Amino acid sequence: MRLFFVLQMLCLAGYHASRSRDWAHHGAPIFADLTVREMRAVRAYLHGIPEMELTDARSKTLKKNSILLIELHLPKKHEALKALDSGHARPPRQARAVILYGNQTKPNITEYIVGSLPSPTYHKIKSFKSGKPIQFESRPITSVEYDHIDNILKKISTTAHKVLFEVTDGYSYTNCSDRCLTFSDIAPRGLASGERRSWIMLQKFIEGYFIHPIGFEVLINHQDLDPEKWFAEKVWFNNMYFDSVEELVAKHESGEVQVTKLPSHHDDELFSTYIPRGHSNTPTNIHGPKLVEPQGHRYLIDRNFVEYAGWSFAYRVRSSAGLQLFDLRFNGERIAYEISLQEAIAFYAGDTPAAMQTKYIDAGWAMGTSTYELAPGIDCPEIATFVDLHHYFDTDKPVLHKNALCIFEMTTAMPLRRHFNSNFQGGYNFFGGLENTVLVLRTTSTVYNYDYIWDFLFYLNGVVEVKVSASGYIHATFFTPNGLHFGTRVNNYVLGNLHTHLIHYKVDLDIAGRENSFETMELKYVNFTNPWSPKNFIVQSKLHRTEHKREREAAFRFGKKLPRYLHFYNPNEKSKWGHQKGYRIQFNSHALSVLPRGWQEENGISWSRYPLAVTRHKDSESTSSSIYTQNDPWDPVVSFEDYIRNNEDIVNKDLVAWVTVGFLHVPHSEDIPNTATPGNAVGFFLRPFNFFNEDPSVASKNTVIVRPGSDGKPKVQRWTPEVIGHCVSEKPFFYNGTYAGV
Repeated sequence: MRLFFVLQMLCLAGYHASRSRDWAHHGAPIFADLTVREMRAVRAYLHGIPEMELTDARSKTLKKNSILLIELHLPKKHEALKALDSGHARPPRQARAVILYGNQTKPNITEYIVGSLPSPTYHKIKSFKSGKPIQFESRPITSVEYDHIDNILKKISTTAHKVLFEVTDGYSYTNCSDRCLTFSDIAPRGLASGERRSWIMLQKFIEGYFIHPIGFEVLINHQDLDPEKWFAEKVWFNNMYFDSVEELVAKHESGEVQVTKLPSHHDDELFSTYIPRGHSNTPTNIHGPKLVEPQGHRYLIDRNFVEYAGWSFAYRVRSSAGLQLFDLRFNGERIAYEISLQEAIAFYAGDTPAAMQTKYIDAGWAMGTSTYELAPGIDCPEIATFVDLHHYFDTDKPVLHKNALCIFEMTTAMPLRRHFNSNFQGGYNFFGGLENTVLVLRTTSTVYNYDYIWDFLFYLNGVVEVKVSASGYIHATFFTPNGLHFGTRVNNYVLGNLHTHLIHYKVDLDIAGRENSFETMELKYVNFTNPWSPKNFIVQSKLHRTEHKREREAAFRFGKKLPRYLHFYNPNEKSKWGHQKGYRIQFNSHALSVLPRGWQEENGISWSRYPLAVTRHKDSESTSSSIYTQNDPWDPVVSFEDYIRNNEDIVNKDLVAWVTVGFLHVPHSEDIPNTATPGNAVGFFLRPFNFFNEDPSVASKNTVIVRPGSDGKPKVQRWTPEVIGHCVSEKPFFYNGTYAGV
């Protein structure tokens, strides 16, 4: 009878795991990005509404009503869980559409929820929790606006042609063939809400132009929707300010402004390229190590649903902000409902006006759409599965980004665990080891000069690593002696400006259910009489737990010590050993705040005050930033501080952890030609803490055990083929790099 009961329980457990897997698979399309068909359907539906008076986004006028963005609108969490946890019908798919109403007496930005897909029949206004209207001046820059900026720069450079030609020894902005100038624009665009004026610096247009400033910066006021009314407010040149381009030209003609010519010979300009130079001892006639899969993939991908070694999850790449995970499970148990990138910022310092103003808030540049093609063997292993992405931002048709996301399994070349059990007589009792393989989900964002590599890594022992690695070109300005207070001279006339990168993530944990609590753990010294030697004392560490019961208690400020153990647990679910099932967040970061609390632009990034903040889940608090924050950080429509202001109870509730990681970057000569990834990776781990009864990786059949045999020969016990074999792809390297409308 007892054996029958055990078998019955095992069958029930297997049935539950199978059912859980089927429901996860069934629910994954809830989170899938919009298809090309859906994007086109939303556009056609909106353009079919006469009162909206929509025109093409790429038409040349700024006084128009047009669609800026179309992306998936997520359902409410409780609606999605009905499908994920009970197999109910999936909620109807909807889209988020952002419309710029520029052809009105009072221009505005309105967001809509459009549904249901794939054949929409309705739309309704979508508002933010703050209820604030979206300032039209806070809109992201579009291609059409850049065209008009280019036009005014042509006029400015024509006026200043002689100055620019002289200082660059032959470069010009127009009629330039192979000796052209280009520009970089700086944000935020002004000093207060409602402004739209941008500092723009000119650079030589050669490979790596980001580090070829020529020392000419101009402040353009482009607030009016009639580009003919745009004008230059200020000019900075030769470490001097001028009230107009004409003033600079006049003073140059009169000899008041002396010009120092920049080096122009070809060798000097090579410093920004990837062309190899210098001596290398690495043989070039043989390839280095390659990652191979001798018998094919060990993971499954079905559209946006992925399974690997007990893990399952759904993913999407949100056009506005980037990579997101949903319904993350291990062996059928949900660990997190959502882990998603929210925002990335880089705040700079410098001596030139452009450098002083540079405070990049990357969702405002539609960070999620800058997911360009990944190079096999460089960005991802050749064996990776490459996935195409589609975006609809500042366009009139969906844009295809080929091979913009990759999924692969890799070995870390480090054991997950191992032990050599010595017999202390020149031999051993046993050796046991398990290779450490992980599944990697990766995409990149090239937000102008910087390249962010976004990773989620899934380990066999129930650990998730969330990581970002930074590369790309530094943001450089023209060197001035005073600039050394704000960075490093990296070439003749180039200053690498110091800056801080901060990355913000949303981590909606559901540990053994939605009812979770949060505690921190630290060590405290205790001093007591030694029980076996009363004349002496014992001093040792004791575990000190602090339960955080309200949101304000669980918002940890930068500048104060962050407890080392950050533990999320389910008070109602216990392990076999009587512990409350939990996961903890472990940081890999050396971030600090970038501005004093409440100082102007800091209001738009109030999340950056906290390495960790914990809130109650609310569908109205779905994101910590917006695409409008970059150009109006002073009065943002999304204020993270509002999420914790009401100081709600967080005991036994559905909790969300908001995590900030980052690093200070003081550029150095080794950032030339551009920044390398080693040492520039930060993130965090989600690690099980009494969630399992033992390390779940004991289920892995990659374990190897060696014991000495009676005949003196080692006896190897393994559960995978003895001979691995080898295979390397014979396909030549191929890379296209284009992305186009479809």
